[in-house]
Amino acid sequence: MLEQLGKQAKEASYQLMNISAAEKEAALLAIADGLEENIPAILAENKKDVDALKAKGASEAFIDRLTLSEKRIRDMADGARKVNQLPDPVGEVLGMTKRPNGLVIGKKRVPLGVIGIIYEARPNVTVDAAVLCLKTSNACILRGGSEAICSNSVIVDTITAALKKVGLSEHSVQLLRDTSRETAAQMMKMNEYLDVLIPRGGKGLIQSVVQNATVPVIETGTGNCHVYIEKTADLAMAADIITNAKTSRPAVCNAAETLLVDEAVAEKALPKAYEAMKEFGVQWRGCERTRKILPQIQPATEEDYQTEYNDLILAVKVVSGLDEAISHINKYGTGHSEAIITNDYSASNRFLNEVDAAAVYVNASTRFTDGFEFGFGAEIGISTQKLHARGPMGLCELTTTKYIIYGDGQVRR
Repeated sequence: MLEQLGKQAKEASYQLMNISAAEKEAALLAIADGLEENIPAILAENKKDVDALKAKGASEAFIDRLTLSEKRIRDMADGARKVNQLPDPVGEVLGMTKRPNGLVIGKKRVPLGVIGIIYEARPNVTVDAAVLCLKTSNACILRGGSEAICSNSVIVDTITAALKKVGLSEHSVQLLRDTSRETAAQMMKMNEYLDVLIPRGGKGLIQSVVQNATVPVIETGTGNCHVYIEKTADLAMAADIITNAKTSRPAVCNAAETLLVDEAVAEKALPKAYEAMKEFGVQWRGCERTRKILPQIQPATEEDYQTEYNDLILAVKVVSGLDEAISHINKYGTGHSEAIITNDYSASNRFLNEVDAAAVYVNASTRFTDGFEFGFGAEIGISTQKLHARGPMGLCELTTTKYIIYGDGQVRR
């Protein structure tokens, strides 16, 4: 089955690299219309997934990620229309130079080819991945979680019907419908057909793909993010920022997991931040110095500073200053998003230069690490690695480059 999917995707990718912007527009608009027209069927299939998950006793947060509504489906359709409106990076020429021998050498953006995406129980990712890949002339093979197989199947059927309607290969977007671990493991080794593999989900999924894949992987997602209140910080601003970074959506990868506070302002900053978060029911876990100021909170362990909670839990530590804050972040952080709250220009510059992360903030919430917020319009994920792509991955990150060389008879001597 995987061999067949791979061959079909590779063949489709050759068609996609030659389609026009008008053909892409027709495809994306047809997908958006198809999703809206198919709302009753999508909701019916989604209900099967949700009912099965409830029967297993899954958490409310997990069920919510899986559950679709008419509004959520319309939002998915609107997302396809918004992607359609974004500038198409494919074919962009990134400069031309003329060599002394007369050769004109340039570089232009081209599709990656066939993209594999392994993700968990979020049906909206099925649409996001498909439309982003199509916009960049890439074919894709999707492998969602078993919990969402009914939802993903009907969504992909809707997408492929739309593609056929506008004359594009239905194999441009394919779903691996066998959700066993065995097929996932096989997909990770499809070097002959997949040009890149992108995992989207929790730490376990991402590490499994990174450790077992032979296909090139773009590592995304895991976010053990920090906010550091430096000694010159506006403490009211600091309380607002850490509250937003922790509580606005605690289950996402750009939510803050650890608060670091300079010892010079800890006596004032910690109670202010604690009170700001009290109404949200955040559970604080602090170091000994933190608990001397806030004795009512739980003690923090080494594991707490290593953990991406995805929950209303916050690890807290009082640090001696900027050096210890940077050292702590570079030790425990996952290279995602880090923030300093400060009024010291020198401190902010050191933090920006020395913290090793994809996104580093001065006086702003880590929650802004997002393709829409960065002005990319959409994202396939947030890369925490350093090669090819880093940070929110928009359309440009789903392309590679090739050199194009114009000559008039030159030969190398």
